[in-house]
Amino acid sequence: MATIDRRTMLLGGTAIAALAAFSVLRPTGATIAAEGDFPFKLTDAEWRARLSPDAYYILREEGTERPFTSPLLDEHREGIFACAGCDQPLFESATKFDSGTGWPSFYTFIPDALGTNVDNTFGMVRTEVHCSNCGGHQGHVFEDGPPPTGLRYCIDGLALKFIPA
Repeated sequence: MATIDRRTMLLGGTAIAALAAFSVLRPTGATIAAEGDFPFKLTDAEWRARLSPDAYYILREEGTERPFTSPLLDEHREGIFACAGCDQPLFESATKFDSGTGWPSFYTFIPDALGTNVDNTFGMVRTEVHCSNCGGHQGHVFEDGPPPTGLRYCIDGLALKFIPA
């Protein structure tokens, strides 16, 4: 049986406080997909009808799925990874690599398929990437990827759909 001492209580309390702060900082029910005049537009009701609740949370509320949960993480066939919101092709399968992060990762994207925004959530500055056709949140890009670009597009699997060649 595990014993609980003051140190464990303090650390546990700190972890609980951190989780509470995290839940306050994370996006809530308001639609906060990339702002702009995108070619593909739907009303909020149409987005909700088109997407699963989890895909809506990611694409329209800039949420994130748990790592290592996407079936697309292990997708290695030839084809195209497209936006799950509007079907726009975003990534070619040849640019996918295993980053070890738990999310599908790519070192580049199809030209003109993505846009970027500065993301200041969770007390850090990151570069958010979104579909240039519908504004749907895809994930983030980091500068720790493989050659030839040195970039890692870390993408939520629920924001994508795979179209085999």
